[in-house]
Amino acid sequence: MALTKNKTREITEKFSAKPNDTGSASVQVALVTERIQYLSKHLIASPKDHASQRGLAKLVSQRKRLLSYLEANNREEYKKVIKALGLRK
Repeated sequence: MALTKNKTREITEKFSAKPNDTGSASVQVALVTERIQYLSKHLIASPKDHASQRGLAKLVSQRKRLLSYLEANNREEYKKVIKALGLRK
């Protein structure tokens, strides 16, 4: 996996509402986005890696579900996360 403990800690600190908050939707979206970016770069270098293509599709779907949940329950947090991650919606 591409995420090191330090990178995970940085992302968690940036997007968490309180200390040690790794389960909130905004933190999960940020972590999944980081993994998506890594897999996208990997697939450019290895286009025949079909297992990674499937994993990427699953991660994109997971992020979409998390963002839908966040949008429905906390609109302000949703807008903040979209802007911080540079996602278009």
